[in-house]
Amino acid sequence: MLEVTKISIKGQVTIPIEFRRKLGLTEGSKVAFVDGEDGRVYIVNSSTLALRKVQSDFKGEAERLGITSDEDILTLLKDERK
Repeated sequence: MLEVTKISIKGQVTIPIEFRRKLGLTEGSKVAFVDGEDGRVYIVNSSTLALRKVQSDFKGEAERLGITSDEDILTLLKDERK
């Protein structure tokens, strides 16, 4: 899909509806501009980007804590509530 849009004098662009839908953007949503390793610039939903960052930061933590099942999670929650 290819869409062309103009940059306004204030540096603003309109994101075409198809791309807003694809990215899950609605009025008030924030986007992030990401510099890709391939020299391209990517526009992403900043909420999705933040979620991916958190997932990456927590990767391996369950194993490190010895959590291997849903029962382990429930036990951990019960212990924290005490």
